Amino acid sequence: MRRLLVLASVMVFFDVTFFSAISPLLPEYKSEFGLSKGGAGILAGAYAAGTLIASLPAGWLATRIGSRRTVIGGLLLLGAASIVFGFGHQIVLLDAARFVQGIAGALIWAGALTWLIAQTPVERRGSVIGTALGAAVAGALVGPAFGALAAEIGTEIVFGGVLVAALVLAYYASSMPETAEPERQSLREVASRIMSRPVVNSTAFVTAPSVMFGAVEVLVPLRIDDLGGGHTLIATGFIAGAGLEAVLAPIAGRYSDRVGRRGPYVAGMAICAVAMGGLALAETLGLELSMLIMTSLGAGICFTPALTSLSEAAEEIGLHQGYAGGLSNMAWAMGQVVGALAGGAIAGALGNVPPSFAISALLIVTAAYAYRTLSAFPAGEPSVA
Repeated sequence: MRRLLVLASVMVFFDVTFFSAISPLLPEYKSEFGLSKGGAGILAGAYAAGTLIASLPAGWLATRIGSRRTVIGGLLLLGAASIVFGFGHQIVLLDAARFVQGIAGALIWAGALTWLIAQTPVERRGSVIGTALGAAVAGALVGPAFGALAAEIGTEIVFGGVLVAALVLAYYASSMPETAEPERQSLREVASRIMSRPVVNSTAFVTAPSVMFGAVEVLVPLRIDDLGGGHTLIATGFIAGAGLEAVLAPIAGRYSDRVGRRGPYVAGMAICAVAMGGLALAETLGLELSMLIMTSLGAGICFTPALTSLSEAAEEIGLHQGYAGGLSNMAWAMGQVVGALAGGAIAGALGNVPPSFAISALLIVTAAYAYRTLSAFPAGEPSVA
């Protein structure tokens, strides 16, 4: 179990590293290709769009061919798409490469989560998911530094090494035993269970904070650039926030195993809502960076309970965990796409204040609904309403 947890954590770390590497590169691409804020949002959100399209198919694939083969395919696809991104010099090609990277990420996440959850008892699920999520967030910590390095020495060199790393991880994954036999559920069964109230609720609880981060990935780098900050400062802010979130995610998972998912989730969402309001009003680099880190503080507390509640809701109604992993990806990606595209477009027309306050309101409403519907009890006692 420990070897599997380490491997799954490394794989999601690897995936998120290349997702988040775009942040320091965004101002440079904006200048090179003459992108509007909406165009920058498309480039930032293309990865999440690929994940969104591929999430449920990736979950289906994990149920049919197994978790191991699913993650190996995702790793190889990620390596190939990263080569294209590193050597591409046309914006359409870069958008397309990011989109394919997102498809690869969906395969990696669906396979890795299904692999882990199949071997984890319900009373430890928050802790294990939190550990994997912490590793993923650590990837978000390294990603901006990776992007800043690519901005300095060239994307060809930096992204060219991704394929090698992907091949190494695929080799190690192939040496691990499959932990569960693939299962088959009819499409009618799957559709009815996905549309059940517990699963829909839990999916929404993952989506709402993801909308926030989709917007933050676009608005904050461009705002820091407007205020006079450069690649290094952008990377520093995202690294600090990701470091905090990486530390908090496994702690929040263990705590929610003991006290239930509701309390940590609602508390984290409230912190995120306050931070988005602060980002709307920030007029200095110091305040902008402080609010960026505060969003990571809230996310570090709320994301693990949200993902764990989705896994538990799926198990409660008999939905295969491959689909639960796919729904987690879909919820995250849907939020990222909406946040990046809508946030960038609205900010381009009206400034940063309207989208930031709108997202703050969304977080508050979602937290209030979660307080009503999530159980206040630990796993094994009354669960998702």
